[in-house]
Amino acid sequence: MISQEKNSGSAATPGASDASAGSSRARPVTLREVAEAAGVSTATVSLVINKKKNARIGDETRQRVHDAIRQLGYRPNAMAKTLVSGTSRFIGLVADGVATTPFAGQIIHGAQDEAWKHGYALLITNTEGNRDLEKDAITMMLEYKVRGILYSTWFHRPTDIPDTLREADFVLVNCFSPKPGAARAVVPDEAQGGRSATEILLRGGHRRVAFINATIPAPAKDGRLQGYKDALEAAGISFDPGLVLEAYPDQEGGYRATEELLKRNVTAVYCYNDRMAMGLYDGLRENGLSIPDDMAVVGFDNQEVIAAHLRPPLSTVSLPHYELGAAGVRLLLGLDEAPGDSPVKIACPAVERASVGVHSTA
Repeated sequence: MISQEKNSGSAATPGASDASAGSSRARPVTLREVAEAAGVSTATVSLVINKKKNARIGDETRQRVHDAIRQLGYRPNAMAKTLVSGTSRFIGLVADGVATTPFAGQIIHGAQDEAWKHGYALLITNTEGNRDLEKDAITMMLEYKVRGILYSTWFHRPTDIPDTLREADFVLVNCFSPKPGAARAVVPDEAQGGRSATEILLRGGHRRVAFINATIPAPAKDGRLQGYKDALEAAGISFDPGLVLEAYPDQEGGYRATEELLKRNVTAVYCYNDRMAMGLYDGLRENGLSIPDDMAVVGFDNQEVIAAHLRPPLSTVSLPHYELGAAGVRLLLGLDEAPGDSPVKIACPAVERASVGVHSTA
């Protein structure tokens, strides 16, 4: 708590140390000092600071107050303003692991940049899936009267909405409620991403394109398969279920899928994610095959530590984590609109590198 000193009759020098309190810390300028410098009451200063448009204060008086604030270096009490207005310039972000995952951390960057653009700061809590910590974090944000809360998960999935979250204006980011229309949400467009990944291979002249999907149920598994089917249909190629394999979505899963893939007599393969593609690279090379001459490969996620540094660099599709965070803020602030009961879907851009060459059918 900061105690107020009685005014000695002379204006305090901004930044001067509080000698009477025996402290070397600079003493904050008080509302009373601003009022005395401007020759008005503290009530008038408060009305000017809080931008009360209906207050009967002349332009010249308002200008004197603003001049005094600038000259003395006065900083308004943010919490006091929050109590007056009923809201603050903070937006909360509660995540289960976004801050500790390299590429998903871009959600924070996108949300932070967009929040700053509109005059808000981000309050971030990384819960690591701890429900007690999550409840405490949301409660704290409600006490600070945040403008709203972004509730995010590090991978795209359905989620239950915490009861405390319903006390705030909120948007789900990279997750959604399984109940249509239960909450506004922003998610990656998995089907569009799967279509873009397959189209990279089709543009290279490939007609027999395999897809190695994940074994784990997830919106990404369904959406990326649908995109694969859509791209084939648009190219006039019949869908062959025999060209869809499943493997655990990691490097070892991609490696183990190599043997089955080579039985399918394909020239190109689209992998559920970049880690799977990395394992497939190893399996193909062990079989004496070259990428992209013998097999073209496309991944998904655009994990820079993998995709850009494989040899040859991997063509892939980027998960739009940065834009997910930015779009979540825009939706929360009412700058974007949700399309009815469905989540807002953010496009997954293709990133073409050297793992896909031009295939000749001659």
